[in-house]
Amino acid sequence: MNMAANPVNVGIIGCGHVSHQYFEGCARFQVLRMAACADLEVRRAEQRALKYGIPKTCSAMDLLADPGIDLIINLTPPLAHAEISYEALRAGKHVWSEKPLATNLADAVSLVDAARDANVLLGCAPDTFLGGGLQTSRKVFDDGQIGDPVAAVAFVSEHGYEHFHPNVDHFYGPGGGPARDLGPYYITGLINLLGPVVRVTGLAHATFPERTIHVGHRLGERIPVQIPTHVTGALEFESGVLATLLMSWDIWATHLPYVEIYGTTGSLSLPNPDEFGGAPLLRIADDEELTQPPPAPGSLRWEKVSLTHDGSLGRGIGVADMAYSIRGRRQHRASGELALHVLEILLGVERSADEGNHIDIASRCERPAPWPLGRLEGNLD
Repeated sequence: MNMAANPVNVGIIGCGHVSHQYFEGCARFQVLRMAACADLEVRRAEQRALKYGIPKTCSAMDLLADPGIDLIINLTPPLAHAEISYEALRAGKHVWSEKPLATNLADAVSLVDAARDANVLLGCAPDTFLGGGLQTSRKVFDDGQIGDPVAAVAFVSEHGYEHFHPNVDHFYGPGGGPARDLGPYYITGLINLLGPVVRVTGLAHATFPERTIHVGHRLGERIPVQIPTHVTGALEFESGVLATLLMSWDIWATHLPYVEIYGTTGSLSLPNPDEFGGAPLLRIADDEELTQPPPAPGSLRWEKVSLTHDGSLGRGIGVADMAYSIRGRRQHRASGELALHVLEILLGVERSADEGNHIDIASRCERPAPWPLGRLEGNLD
């Protein structure tokens, strides 16, 4: 099928900061035609349209009612994600949402059901797991280079955003925090390798009751912290693999990796799951692992793995994958079911911390299909 002759017409709702990455990323794919954009600040939508050659600006409601629009990219603030996505699905549009899919589990379930009932596709960020770094990691893993998986760790180890972001309030308000903001990248990266999760547990607290803004026009302003900023947890995968989590904005410095997978014959260290590039590191077990005392952390040599997939991809690859699915009627990778499962896991860790017990995960998703080698356009089945 000639995708350039039969593109999917796309409309963006929400022209804030992240929209630049979508306008630029989606332009790489002939299967996507950026047809319109909308924002509550009309001038902002007009500026984006002028910069990126978008032929039409309008209100969000007019965009949803436009019969010429096939797919909506929902880049509104997180609290509006569910409402806008639901209206788009009701209008018969395919929907791609920035993460999270919704801020609560009931709304996320309703969106997945609504997409199924309307016979349209629902997708959700993050799509960083389709980038060169994590897809190369997937190939190393699927090729059995570390043997059968035994365990995993994932570490978000930072000190918050107030040092570089002047309007940081919502990151420390309801629905914010490191687990909600960065957790989806890490959990999605784990599921891409290890499949779905069946049970979680967690502990959490907020170390600092206030944060001080260090940049911009609000320099020195103190804001309250209303959510946990240090979250620890454990995931039990359907396969039996156990993963340990640390998601914190209370850490100044660390030697911790981003994500590591431990197998029966070796270990795999993934690049930052919040980015599309980066190279994984591989350590195959040998006699050094068996010495007493064990080698100090960081002293063993790891092999840098050459990328097998394009490391220059950016936001928009998940949208393009959806567009191929729309034209080919196959399952896309960053699906609504995957986003629902990730959200339930993160909410489950929070709930476990509140209730003091294990939380069973009711939803399931398929492990996404690996990205084909060396192909950006054409049939991606």
